[in-house]
Amino acid sequence: MTSPALLGAEAKHMAETGALLTTMIFATVLVLVAVTIFFAQRYKRCPPDKVMVIYGRTDKGRPSRTIHGGAALVWPLIQDYAYLPLTPITINIDLRNALSLQNIRINVPSTFTIGISIEDNIMQNAAQRLLGLKMEDIEQMAEEIILGQLRLTVASLTIEQINQDRDNFLERINHNVEKEL
Repeated sequence: MTSPALLGAEAKHMAETGALLTTMIFATVLVLVAVTIFFAQRYKRCPPDKVMVIYGRTDKGRPSRTIHGGAALVWPLIQDYAYLPLTPITINIDLRNALSLQNIRINVPSTFTIGISIEDNIMQNAAQRLLGLKMEDIEQMAEEIILGQLRLTVASLTIEQINQDRDNFLERINHNVEKEL
């Protein structure tokens, strides 16, 4: 037969073990919930009409990492993120008094549609040059580049080449502008 004191001590020990087990289970669940919330807040998704630029400490020693239509974990304190729009921009340029190869002044009204490509090297280039700029600043920069390249192209052609061979003229403009943009 067991003594009542021994039974009381054993019951007390089982109650303490049960309380400890309950506390450990509660702590484990709390830690799992905290870890889940931590990762959920840092998991950033990129919509299909934008490029997400993760900057700070990134992989492979690059200054930034670009993602299109995906998602990534952004680590607090060492990384941050921003978006670049993929929406095309239409720019109207009215080139006036441009000199042709024959020193004849001509007017070249034109419309350009530009946008960021989703090729990796182009997205990386755009991230380095455009991140943090307002849309108006990007449009103004693109307009100045296009205007300069348009003047350069017109100056390298005769009036006849511009008027008669439109495809060649457009190809040269596209080639020069694409390189610079």
